[in-house]
Amino acid sequence: MGIPVKLEVFEGPLDLLLHLIDKNKIDIYDIPIVEITNQYMDYIRQMQREDLNVMSEFLVMAATLLDIKCRMLLPKEVNEEGEEEDPRKELVEQLLQYKMYKYIAYELKDRQNDAEMMLFKKPTIPVEIQEYEEPVDLDVLLSGVSLAKLNAVFLDVMKRQDNKIDPVRSKFGKIEKEEVPLPVKMVFVEEYAKKHQKFSFRQLLSGQKDTMHVVVTFLAILELMKTGVIRAIQENTFGEILIESSV
Repeated sequence: MGIPVKLEVFEGPLDLLLHLIDKNKIDIYDIPIVEITNQYMDYIRQMQREDLNVMSEFLVMAATLLDIKCRMLLPKEVNEEGEEEDPRKELVEQLLQYKMYKYIAYELKDRQNDAEMMLFKKPTIPVEIQEYEEPVDLDVLLSGVSLAKLNAVFLDVMKRQDNKIDPVRSKFGKIEKEEVPLPVKMVFVEEYAKKHQKFSFRQLLSGQKDTMHVVVTFLAILELMKTGVIRAIQENTFGEILIESSV
């Protein structure tokens, strides 16, 4: 009767190789391929799996190890730069990458376990406590305050305000916009029309002081034309527009 052997379960061939390397305390950059291959093959012979897909992965790695073992027995190959190529290089890179991902998975698992131990509770502070305001004792708050200190604070604040004023631009004075009431301008245009009876629209506008006066004068002309006080005449196409008094 054979002795029952309990095999450890590995997630894949790389996991098994890392186990053998750690077990034998081998430098991953200098793997004794013969010894590792023999131990790997012993494990394969003891494996009894129903899942052929998983078993095939281990067999592929076994073939890879045997291939590396054979290449190690042959003369070493030289690359284009004249350096000797190590047949184990690609396998070492795969092992290092797998080891990094494995440790990262352990770290994420630990963080997940820690997160499951944390509980959060929504605030349940009573409304009376939220609206509570600590009473202020004015005697305590104003203790040590005198009129002299308040005056000093006031003067300091005023001094800071004075420092914000531009000493040059502040002397320019304030420019205020002149208002041009429409009724006043309507009276002006009506009197102008009575005095001149017939005049050029362009001449009337060009005599205004600024743009605002021109705009308001134009509006005044439209209002007076609407009420029939004046009327506009244009004798020729694109000709001069003349304003004529109707009264």
